[in-house]
Amino acid sequence: MAETTKLSVEKALEKLREADPKTKDALRDEKIDELNEEIKRMRAQRRRLERGQA
Repeated sequence: MAETTKLSVEKALEKLREADPKTKDALRDEKIDELNEEIKRMRAQRRRLERGQA
C-alpha cells in the first residue's frame, strides 16, 4: 500500500488559512462589483422617475 503523509492539525489549518485570503478577496471583489452595478441601476431608475415627474 502507498504510504500517506499526515499533517498535524496546526499545519493543515495554516495551509487552509493561506489559501483563504485569495478566495475571500475574490469574493469581496465580486460582491463590490455586484453592488456597484446595483447602484448604477438604481441611479438610472431614479433619473427616469424624476424625468417622468417633471
